[in-house]
Amino acid sequence: MKIDSHQHFWRYDAVRDAWITDSMAVLRRDFLPEHLAAELAANGIDASMAVQADQSERETMFLLDLAEKSKRIAGVVGWVDLLSPRVGERLEYFSHSPKLRGFRHIAQSEPDDRFLAGEDFVKGVAQFRAFGFTYDILIYPKQLPAAIELVARLPEQRFVIDHLAKPEIKFGKTSPWAAQMKEVAQSKNVFCKLSGLVTEADWKHWKAGDFKPYLDVVFDTFGVDRLMFGSDWPVCLLAATYRQVKRLVEEFVEGFSQSDKEKIFGDNAARFYGLKTAQHGFAA
Repeated sequence: MKIDSHQHFWRYDAVRDAWITDSMAVLRRDFLPEHLAAELAANGIDASMAVQADQSERETMFLLDLAEKSKRIAGVVGWVDLLSPRVGERLEYFSHSPKLRGFRHIAQSEPDDRFLAGEDFVKGVAQFRAFGFTYDILIYPKQLPAAIELVARLPEQRFVIDHLAKPEIKFGKTSPWAAQMKEVAQSKNVFCKLSGLVTEADWKHWKAGDFKPYLDVVFDTFGVDRLMFGSDWPVCLLAATYRQVKRLVEEFVEGFSQSDKEKIFGDNAARFYGLKTAQHGFAA
């Protein structure tokens, strides 16, 4: 089963979605399962993981409602207030939703670069294990040191780094990002998504070769068993089509074995998120 490990849905709201600036006007509309269906079919993708784009439980419920109505949504990565003293109660509540597989916080927007290593935040994430939830790490390279601390403190928790931690591809910068990714990858509970590449490059003038140094790093450090393809649709539309995004990863793994390709394009996502599929038989 081929799975897109990272995409978003929203009904556009100018106030809530103020992060969509004038330069991102292409995103100022609704993006719903019926809009994604044609892209998935055209690119041979069977299902996707719907990931939160707004920090509210309302967002989590919105995605779960869509997932209930669409077989193409394999699972949901929602949001919950990890700093709340009631986080345990909320996790218990959400544990009754089979398609809710994990959570994410938009840590990249936190003014404190050490937010992920904060005591209260770590305590919140520590409660995931009891319910089998995963955690998606959304950060910039400057926040990697805090991420390294977080994953080291919770060695039994499953983590995945979104978008390769957003390296500065546009400027061709790899240091200290490469060394820090190597360090975080030493924690075997951490996976990485091959997603968000084109939007960290020059939106109008990128070329396939721009991404090779960054893909080389994550393939060398995480290996084929902990990497998963993600489109980051519709955000990817700022710089590329769905097909172009998928093709970048396909071309990089062209010489890999069929088994390794299947890991990258579905098996690893199914294993990480514990997806129930006919092929894998994972418990939901």
